Amino acid sequence: MATTDNELLRGGQFLVKETNCEDVFTPEDFTEEQKMMKEAVIEFNDREIIPHKPRFEAKDYALTEEVMRKAGELGFLGVAVPEAYGGLGMGFVSTMLTCDYISSGTGSFSTAFGAHTGIGTMPITLYGTEEQKAKYVPKLASGEWFGSYCLTEPGAGSDANSGKTTATLSEDGKSYKINGAKMWISNAGFCSLMIVFARIEDDKNITGFIVEFDKENPNGITLGEEEHKLGIRASSTRQVFFNDTVVPVENMLAGRGEGFKIAMNALNIGRIKLAAACLDSQRRITSIAVNYANERKQFKTAISEFGAIKLKIAEMATNAYVGESASYRAAKDIEDRIALREAAGNTHQEAELKGVEEYAIECSILKVAVSEDVQACADEGIQIFGGMGFSEETPMESSWRDARISRIYEGTNEINRLLSVGMLVKKAMKGHVDLLNPAMAVQEELMGIPSFDTPDFSELFAEEKQILANLKKVFLMVAGAALQKYGQELEEHQQLLTAASDILIEIYMAESALLRTEKNAKRFGKETQKEQIAMTQLYLYNAVDIVSKSAKEGIVSFAEGDELRMMLMGLKRFTKYTNYPNVIALRNIIAEKVKAENKYCF
Repeated sequence: MATTDNELLRGGQFLVKETNCEDVFTPEDFTEEQKMMKEAVIEFNDREIIPHKPRFEAKDYALTEEVMRKAGELGFLGVAVPEAYGGLGMGFVSTMLTCDYISSGTGSFSTAFGAHTGIGTMPITLYGTEEQKAKYVPKLASGEWFGSYCLTEPGAGSDANSGKTTATLSEDGKSYKINGAKMWISNAGFCSLMIVFARIEDDKNITGFIVEFDKENPNGITLGEEEHKLGIRASSTRQVFFNDTVVPVENMLAGRGEGFKIAMNALNIGRIKLAAACLDSQRRITSIAVNYANERKQFKTAISEFGAIKLKIAEMATNAYVGESASYRAAKDIEDRIALREAAGNTHQEAELKGVEEYAIECSILKVAVSEDVQACADEGIQIFGGMGFSEETPMESSWRDARISRIYEGTNEINRLLSVGMLVKKAMKGHVDLLNPAMAVQEELMGIPSFDTPDFSELFAEEKQILANLKKVFLMVAGAALQKYGQELEEHQQLLTAASDILIEIYMAESALLRTEKNAKRFGKETQKEQIAMTQLYLYNAVDIVSKSAKEGIVSFAEGDELRMMLMGLKRFTKYTNYPNVIALRNIIAEKVKAENKYCF
């Protein structure tokens, strides 16, 4: 594995540097400790969550709190917390793994777990003083206390820094009084601690505070009624009102005006963990759907024999495999970056902050891609069940409802699409990712005469690698020309950025699957990876279509005349196969394997 600064790609560099398959982490690389953790989490989920799904759907908030306490007793709430503060001190991959496998029983528990372990606890472990961490983190790691995160307000959603909640310093300088209202606060109904963001005087940026909450002595805090939601029904979601809530000055988190930075970095962690939280849902939905398809007979034939159903099963399994590949690739990159920073003398706190921040682009990509895939998976799951899928008696409809929130929280997918490209451009301007030279090379290639030599594609994935390299050229061509035309005003062209983001997403996801499959084919033998090879080829085929459509949309929005013609010709050249795969045959290979195993089996 890559362990030196020179070997480990920086965030966003996947676009301009080649990655060797040996340097990516895959789920097949889990350590024995990680495999044991995975089994323990699955066993907990199967025992404590899935059998009680009807109670979660009936808005049994007390059950959510009870199961959270049990998760705390088993150490699951403290996987990412350093041992010094009562946690297990495990690495970032183990944190992702726990979040992945504990989240599939119901979105209600997944949301409570994610809000507590991520944005409820991590701001203190990452930004807290030694005193704050010693006082609060052990209680959060054990489940004695639960955390919530109070950022969103009625007038401040995606524009988080525009919040109106105020913090006023007392005359004796010993405390702040917080006044304001927060909304959509997960875990509000049973939390003992809130991370609250408020503005001091006319500061440009908000400030973070650690606020204790005791229902017997509420200190000016009142809660709204539980929100009645489309999904995640037993996740406690309430408005929180602060009326002269007194907070000691020592409970300020980081420095004055640092709240926006805390909020953004907490969301980076939240985004990649949200991707993880959508993975096992896809595996389970696919397994449940294929169980039903194997048993359900129409026209005296199991519906899993029908090509239209095989198409759905193959696409569901493929997206799950690809999402898993990309999520664990990024998780290990973050873990390695944290280790490098610690080796260089950073504190664990600084190392983790900078390690996650380095891969903020990948975190946004994963949040968008996997949240949309889990929704599509649940949607097709309903369709496979037919009329029964629409009934509350089957698990599909609740899975569909629970999946819907994933595209909204931790920053909407629209915001994350804009962020992924925006952050990449900023990294390029800082010199962290060299986009300029590769973009100029693509421009020169467009002006030159294309090669008509027949390439040698005899090696596994030789053509797929060539296509991936060409898709990267498409992004550089479109983004480079758009940046040249609009400069700093590019961020105002949101539809263009969205199109560029869709190209970026498909490149990262397709490449992650290819690298995983190539690595496993080399070490386990190509014959053991027949279905994984088919999934990798199928995903890339679909990605080429998405890239072609998005790039064309972008090009025709700003180019004209000779430039337009040249770029459209380049797009055609860069999205062309020499040997087109037989897509239907690929889907059949995947579906037959899933059918035979009667579950998602990769």
